[in-house]
Amino acid sequence: MSFSIAGKTAIVTGAANGVGLAVARHFADQGANVMFADMDEAGLIEEIGDAAQKDDSRVRYFAGDLREKLTLANLLSATVDAFDRVDILVNGSRQIVKTDPLGPEDNSLDHLLQQNLITGYRLSQIVARRMISQAEKLDQQEGPIGTIINLSSIASGRTHADLLAYSVSTAASDQMTRSLAVALASRRIRVNAVSFGSVMSASLQASLRENDDYYSDITDHTPMGRIASATEVAEAAQFLASDGASFMTGQIVTVDGGRTLIDAVGAPAH
Repeated sequence: MSFSIAGKTAIVTGAANGVGLAVARHFADQGANVMFADMDEAGLIEEIGDAAQKDDSRVRYFAGDLREKLTLANLLSATVDAFDRVDILVNGSRQIVKTDPLGPEDNSLDHLLQQNLITGYRLSQIVARRMISQAEKLDQQEGPIGTIINLSSIASGRTHADLLAYSVSTAASDQMTRSLAVALASRRIRVNAVSFGSVMSASLQASLRENDDYYSDITDHTPMGRIASATEVAEAAQFLASDGASFMTGQIVTVDGGRTLIDAVGAPAH
C-alpha cells in the first residue's frame, strides 16, 4: 500500500493561509506539483512567491475571485499550462463568519453557501471533466483517474447559534461530498472529505491570545487533550489523495482528537 502522491498534480484552494496553506505545502513537500489558489494574492506571494518564480519549481500560484465561473476556468487552464494535467483537487477555500439570526441585514448564510459550498461544487465539475478527458486521451481504462477532497469541519454536526451559517454550509459540503462520490464513482473519480476540529491556525492563535481560558476550554472537550496541528489535517488529506485510499469514496474522515465523541452543547466554537 502506497501513500505517495509524488508526481501527481494538485489544485489546492484556500492556499494563502491556514489549513489550505498547510495542505498545499505538505503536498509539495511530498513531491506533488501544486497550484496554490486563493483570492488573497498578497498572501500567496508572501508564502510562495519566490519559489513559484523558478522554472523547475513544482509550485505555482493563482489569485482571483474563485466565486466567479470564469476565474475557476482560468485556474484550471493555468494549472494545465504549468503541469499538463490535474490529478487531485482540494477544495480548501472556506470562511467563518458570525451569524445574527434576527439581524435584518444579515447575509452570512448566502455568503458562506457561496464561499464554502458553491465555489467548490463548480470547481469540482470542471476539474472532473478534465480528469475524464485526460483518461480518455491516454486510454486509461482501469483504476482511479482522479480524486477530489473537500475540507470540512465538525461544525457540520454541532449547534452554535452564532455559527449557524458556517454549520449549515459545512453540513451541505459533507452532503455534496457523498452525492458527488456516487455521481462520479462510475467515472473512477473518488470524492472524500476531511472534517477537522480545533487546529492551531493563525485565527485560533489570535483567539487564544484574547482569552486565557480558551485553550483549556478546547482541550477539556477533546479526549486527546490537545489542539491539532495543520499538518495533521494535511496528512489525512494526503492519505485520501493517495493510492492507499483507492477503494474509499464518499467518506468524511474526522480529525478531531475524539472531540465529536463527547462534545456537548456549549462547547467552544473552534
